[in-house]
Amino acid sequence: MQTLTKNELGKLIAVGEGFSLEFKRTAAHLGREICAFANSAGGRILIGVDDDGSISGVGNLNRIKSEVQNIARSMAPSLSVALEVVGNVLVVSVPSGADKPYSAKGKFYLRDASTCQQMSRDEIREFFFSEGLIQFDRQPCSGFSMDRDFDPGKYRRFANAAALPKGLRRNDVLRNLKVVDGGNMTNAGALVFARDISKFFLQASVVCVLFQGTGKSKVLDKRVFFDGVAADFEGAMTWLLAHLDTEYIIGAGARVEKLELPEAALREALLNAIAHRDYRFSDHVQINLFRDRVEFINSGGLVAGLERNDLGRVSRPRNPLLFSMLERMDLVENIGSGIKRMRNDMREYGCSSPTIELGNSWFSISFPRSNPVPTGQVAGQVTGQVTGQV
Repeated sequence: MQTLTKNELGKLIAVGEGFSLEFKRTAAHLGREICAFANSAGGRILIGVDDDGSISGVGNLNRIKSEVQNIARSMAPSLSVALEVVGNVLVVSVPSGADKPYSAKGKFYLRDASTCQQMSRDEIREFFFSEGLIQFDRQPCSGFSMDRDFDPGKYRRFANAAALPKGLRRNDVLRNLKVVDGGNMTNAGALVFARDISKFFLQASVVCVLFQGTGKSKVLDKRVFFDGVAADFEGAMTWLLAHLDTEYIIGAGARVEKLELPEAALREALLNAIAHRDYRFSDHVQINLFRDRVEFINSGGLVAGLERNDLGRVSRPRNPLLFSMLERMDLVENIGSGIKRMRNDMREYGCSSPTIELGNSWFSISFPRSNPVPTGQVAGQVTGQVTGQV
């Protein structure tokens, strides 16, 4: 943060307290203010300024500066703050902490508007998840019984897809994959191997909807796939491909069938939605098929530490254990270029680039259809268009 002049300090005080600015007459209870800023986006604390913005000033500045530094160092983990004196006001600049979460005397605080709030147990847990300090897929799956709930058939299909050597003991494989930890099945393991996934995750499904036209006023077809991530992926892809148009291209050689959109890009989009969604939320993975576009929507915004500009360049899975399982089944590639590949696939196919939208708790990617069927006609029929010489 830049050094303040007296004029700039006056303007700052005139704006008043807010999310990134706190007035304090003294250094009393300063620990929770520093903690709240460090756990949030950072900010400034003006010591020697009353709540109404009047400047009372600070006496014995050297003692107060030493006290502030000691308070910052006593955070768990320790934190460094910048101090500067402007007139008789001590400005404490608190960075957004690099090692969140921070606690002050064993308590966790967050900045909320112009105040600091102590976090409840549930808020602390959510904070750990949002900062990527706890991964949902690595947590034990509550109530999962290896005897009752583990599906040997799904394990065999996984072993075949992953090309595991014959003769390996199943329990050893599960432990080495880290999907079983301390004898407990993890959430990632349950998503792949549970006999009845609905017993543990009511939200772990893929919902596919075909709409008439370009809006959601009329549903023409709907399917829900709810049998574990691998089966859901295959089922949803089969449904989607059946509802897209196919062009028959007849030239000098054999007849060629060309889907209206590149299948590889659609597969990538669905796998991303399944692998990177936030399974703590009740929303399903959604595929919406309209006359003019195909939408893939999943819960969970950007993973902690990523910016929008990182999309397509940096790989940081929300569910690293589940992601590694999908990798072993040769379904995804951990190279951080899924979005880039989808864009390239669309361009090489002669289609417009997909559109990405995201919020704090959701992500969507939309593919414009190149040859949409007329409103009211069920998609998936052969278009009848023939090019080239017969």
